[in-house]
Amino acid sequence: MDGYSDEFDHDFDDDFSSEMSADEDLDPTDSSPAEAEYAWRETYFVLMRADDRPTLTQVEATLSETGGRRWTIENLRADEDGLFESLLVRAPDDHSALEVRFEWGDSVQEQAMELATSLKKQLTPDDLAQLIRADARLDVLHLEQLSRGGLNDTPEGSDPDELEMLSEGLDPGTLLMVVAALAKLTDGLPFDPAAGEVLT
Repeated sequence: MDGYSDEFDHDFDDDFSSEMSADEDLDPTDSSPAEAEYAWRETYFVLMRADDRPTLTQVEATLSETGGRRWTIENLRADEDGLFESLLVRAPDDHSALEVRFEWGDSVQEQAMELATSLKKQLTPDDLAQLIRADARLDVLHLEQLSRGGLNDTPEGSDPDELEMLSEGLDPGTLLMVVAALAKLTDGLPFDPAAGEVLT
């Protein structure tokens, strides 16, 4: 994949990865940052009601206010009604980028119900009720910058493992800030599928 390591073949919890690979396109190369090599690291969800889907303008304003000069926002996309579809957050100081996408439909609702069933003993009554109502989500893909140079500076045929060694460390600060801001904007429930935990 252009600009991304083969590591994007990610290792979600089996219950979620199979569903997502079958029904949803989470390939970030649709809006690939052209200046650097990136590798997928993790994906967080913000589970929400489709009725609470924000406009692109609202998402851009929220993330701009939250991040200030910490990041830039690119590749903004909305549907014909101006509702949010996707964007890219690039955070050079964190050596990372975030692909944010809106997903909704029966598969998302089924996933939310499965989560509610499996996590009901761990969730507060309010969080459980919120999860049961969810029929949409925001996917936040965390991408690590592997090299500070451009694609043209990367030796042809470089091994992804060798490229990864160029990374100067992945700071999760941008990821956590963006997820928290989106959860607040949408009254959504932030969720880490790898850990199987709702973020507090």
